[in-house]
Amino acid sequence: MANERFAIGIDLGGTRIKGVLICENGHVLQKLTHPTLSDENERTPSGDTWKQAIFELVQKLKECHPQGPQEIKAIGLAAPGLPNETNDRILHMPGRLRGLEQFEWGAFLDVKEASLSVLNDAQAALVAESSFGSGQGIENIILLTLGTGVGGAILINGELYQGNIQRAGHFGHISLNTSGPLGITGTPGSLEEAIGNATLTDRSLGEYDSTRELVDAFKAGDSFAAWVWLNSVRNLSIGISSLINALSPELVILGGGIAQADEALFDPLERFLMKYEWQPDRVRTPVKKATFHHFAGAMGAAMYSLKYGMH
Repeated sequence: MANERFAIGIDLGGTRIKGVLICENGHVLQKLTHPTLSDENERTPSGDTWKQAIFELVQKLKECHPQGPQEIKAIGLAAPGLPNETNDRILHMPGRLRGLEQFEWGAFLDVKEASLSVLNDAQAALVAESSFGSGQGIENIILLTLGTGVGGAILINGELYQGNIQRAGHFGHISLNTSGPLGITGTPGSLEEAIGNATLTDRSLGEYDSTRELVDAFKAGDSFAAWVWLNSVRNLSIGISSLINALSPELVILGGGIAQADEALFDPLERFLMKYEWQPDRVRTPVKKATFHHFAGAMGAAMYSLKYGMH
């Protein structure tokens, strides 16, 4: 332990803030959570309540190191939105988490000896998966996070690819139907619209409000639920097949809440991919469930900061 480096990772989500103290070998010393919002905070344009919660989580995690806070060598923050080119703040995050855009985390967290980095949450999840999870040892990966919307990230030759203006991996905004409704980025008929939880009420004609409820009805043999769910999974398979054609990864990883449907998702997805995936010489691209769930973003942010963090 004496020669190993330790980092704190924070994942700022819409409902919960997750924090970890982690060793560079993947061993997690401590996990903590805190609600993101309260009624008071929802009326606070600056986001002071959740910013303070993050500050307190970082202090508590520092105290968890057996040799003292001075042994923490890096702090990483995962958050929705687009980070700036130096990965020290979120540059663009319209409409949610007021006060996040352009906020200087290094000054707020009083970072001195430790390095600091800020990363998109889906990209952070891929760092965790490629370091210790389903993608360990694989150099070319795409990850999709399936939840309220659809996020994603790309690993090329073992390195996280963030692209121009750090936008790479926003797979939810590829188009599956040019005549479909416009999504939040102006893309018609997006993958996010086809599978994301945010549009489920409309896709199910008002029948279901959550994917868990839909999947439970599907498992119970409800024919209408089967139509809604399998159509969503078919659209997902077409989106994945398109991304495989464009990026030719060695592995596709699926994370997020919808991936917790397990065989109800992965069994029909496999059948659809057999039809839609291009398989030269019968070579198929494996699709795996993410190893980490709630704490993937925090773990990945910590590991990214150990490797690339800014002082």
